[in-house]
Amino acid sequence: MRTFVLPRHLRVAVASLMLVSASGSYALNTAAILGSVASQDCLEYRVVGICYWLFCTVTGCTVRSSVKVRHYIPDAVVSSYSNTGENPWVEVRPMSMPNPSAQAGGDGTTNEDHENNLARFKNADVIGHPGGTVFNRFVSSSGYFCEGAGTAFMPYLLSTLDTLAWRYNVPEMAYPEALIPGMREIGARSTLNHWGNVYPRGGFLNQTDDHKAAAVVAQRAGDVVTRRGQLHVYQPLLANSRPGYWPAGALKEGDASTGKWQELTPVLLASCTVFPRNGFLTQAQQGDYAWALWRPYACCERRGQVFLGSVDFY
Repeated sequence: MRTFVLPRHLRVAVASLMLVSASGSYALNTAAILGSVASQDCLEYRVVGICYWLFCTVTGCTVRSSVKVRHYIPDAVVSSYSNTGENPWVEVRPMSMPNPSAQAGGDGTTNEDHENNLARFKNADVIGHPGGTVFNRFVSSSGYFCEGAGTAFMPYLLSTLDTLAWRYNVPEMAYPEALIPGMREIGARSTLNHWGNVYPRGGFLNQTDDHKAAAVVAQRAGDVVTRRGQLHVYQPLLANSRPGYWPAGALKEGDASTGKWQELTPVLLASCTVFPRNGFLTQAQQGDYAWALWRPYACCERRGQVFLGSVDFY
């Protein structure tokens, strides 16, 4: 595969954003999110196989082939934040302002040094990633590319509208995943790197580290929107498969083949990972965090009327 060279204007944008993000103190806005899509690590573009098509005309039929590619797409921005109405992505704050059934937030603490109340609460918003046009220009330099499921600025989940499930854990508090230790957990107690449980998929959890708490809540929100028929107020962030197009399925914690995360704030990173991740975790001063959720898609160019199948190299 050929070496990819990032266009100069994108290199400058990424460099500028990384310098700004080093302090972890910039306001997350749409311009910063647009620049974050230029990440080779998150894109992970690969030619993975060949597709075969039956092409027919009045003179007969032939079999044509096209290259099958697989890469990740930033489908959504997932914000996880303490104070209701204060989404760190400033332009979309009006989407999730407090309402009579969803007000306040924060941690169960009185800020006493001797206190050990670990209860935390996070709101979560899943909103379509705004960087589609910029991303398409970026990925087109690698070759043929797939389309994602997300629509820019589309709200897929706003926890202020999902009050019963998000603030009261109804009905998921009674699900087996919420009651049986070891089911659907991020990390593991055996490895001393346990971040929290996926279920119940609401805003409350016990976690001493604020960054880890926000990441668990973001994973919960991503878990909801990438499945159909969940008992939440949301829109599924899923595309339908079709001949020559294989969209991402359900997100699963710790499994990069279902999706991975790019931190946008408090530190803007140029790489993607899954939770739990190793390394230093920057704590947000106001308890507000956001990640871009990158999801894997595979596709091939349509070169006939009938899709005959595909062969993967690996």
